[in-house]
Amino acid sequence: MSYLALARKWRPKDFSETVGQEHVLRALINALESGRLHHAYLFTGTRGVGKTTIARILAKALNCETGVTAEPCGKCSACKEIDEGRFIDLIEVDAASKTKVDDTRELLDNVQYAAARGRYKVYLIDEVHMLSKSSFNALLKTLEEPPAHVKFLLATTEPQKLPATVLSRCLQFNLKRMTPRLISDRLAHICKAEGIEYESAALTMLARAADGSMRDALSLLDQVIAYCGGKIEAMPTATMLGTIDRDHVIRLLRLLAENDATGIIDAIREIDEQFPDYSRLLEDLARDLQRIAVYQVVGTCDSDDDMSEQEYAELAAAMPVADVQLFYQVAIMGRRDLHLAPDPRSGAEMTLLRMLAFKPEAGDTASAASNMSGSGSAASSTGKPAVSAAAPKEVRAQAVNTDTQPQIWSDPDWSQLVVQLELSGTLRLLASNCAYLRREGNTVFLALDPRSESMLTKARKERLAERLAERFGERLSVNIAIAAEVGETPVQVESRMADEVLESARRTLEADPNVQSLKKMFGAELKTDTIEIIAGDSE
Repeated sequence: MSYLALARKWRPKDFSETVGQEHVLRALINALESGRLHHAYLFTGTRGVGKTTIARILAKALNCETGVTAEPCGKCSACKEIDEGRFIDLIEVDAASKTKVDDTRELLDNVQYAAARGRYKVYLIDEVHMLSKSSFNALLKTLEEPPAHVKFLLATTEPQKLPATVLSRCLQFNLKRMTPRLISDRLAHICKAEGIEYESAALTMLARAADGSMRDALSLLDQVIAYCGGKIEAMPTATMLGTIDRDHVIRLLRLLAENDATGIIDAIREIDEQFPDYSRLLEDLARDLQRIAVYQVVGTCDSDDDMSEQEYAELAAAMPVADVQLFYQVAIMGRRDLHLAPDPRSGAEMTLLRMLAFKPEAGDTASAASNMSGSGSAASSTGKPAVSAAAPKEVRAQAVNTDTQPQIWSDPDWSQLVVQLELSGTLRLLASNCAYLRREGNTVFLALDPRSESMLTKARKERLAERLAERFGERLSVNIAIAAEVGETPVQVESRMADEVLESARRTLEADPNVQSLKKMFGAELKTDTIEIIAGDSE
């Protein structure tokens, strides 16, 4: 017996076997059970997510000999013939090869005749967006007044190319891309059923390489089974796919956080020995940087691969917010331009070095981090600028108290203390949006602005307590309550000071003799609401 490809062998035969599209299946099942059946269904989505598979299952549900049902028997002649692709009343058309209007008219010539074998005559038109304008017009006439025994099942990867007149006459279902975790779980299930030994890391690589397509994942699974000789292992799988070991990606991220250009060059030299796909390397970096950015904002991230949330947490703490945003942008731009480089390796090297070359200065980093939360920078009430933890040691030393001995605690100027703690990223934003209340024993009580509640996580609260303990040389804990109007936070202090400066500037302009002369001479009016403080102006 000839070998049957896994993508065909494991193609779902009913709704219960279909994974990842529950929102579509629920609607179809309810329609079948209630008898509220539309005459035209449009399934959209990227390749390999189940558009034609669900359409065929729906065709079985409509024509099963047990009756219209959400659970076709799979045993009757209609179900078997649909599975085998030879059911006379299921007319499947690939619109990519049947684009002409004559093809469409020939297809629809027999619409008025009743089904030969089944209950309904089902037209399944794949890649329907490829039809010509004239073909759509011909199809539209039938969609407007379809016979009761006809159902249209349309599938496309580009619904935006369909005329609005066609879209308005169909029930549209948008199928989602499969997540890497869902794909890897499905591959693991299939491997167990097929008796194939596997390493989870290898299936994770396949799931990510499939790019949301279950069909592509099964094709890759077939390929890696042949490549590995039966047992699916991580290293051969990585070699086949040209992917980069996850340890290398994490190493590069840490080197970026440490500003270690020499280490990056050495790492690329080691990676190059594996004959990697450098485009995928930059893609992996961009993906991880995006998750690091999410973690910095909300304190958690949805990781679908083998990189733990703890690793994301460590990298999020090590990288200023502005650096992460810059690295992400450079990574995706470098991937786009990789084909323009003399060779892929040099293109990847230059992309990584560009990340370091364009890192914001310390002051810019703090400002960008504050802008992420829409709350401004966390400058102290003394006017001292916030200093990033990524700044050089000699710069940071100017902004902190150099006394390393345990210090006597009294009610502090919280705005100034936030600067002295040398916090960075989202932890700094959290502290800057808190107001100091009191200290009781070894517990410091703070109040958090309700608008910044999303920043509060257990991990950040513990890190803030650690930094306070280091600063004062004693063991401390932090209690942060959500409360409004309990005192000024550093952010509010800075905002108030900025307002005071702006108001002073307005009064100065109003009293300026030149302005007064212009007003008298030309009847001019000073638009005080347009006056702005120019950033960096020392006057």
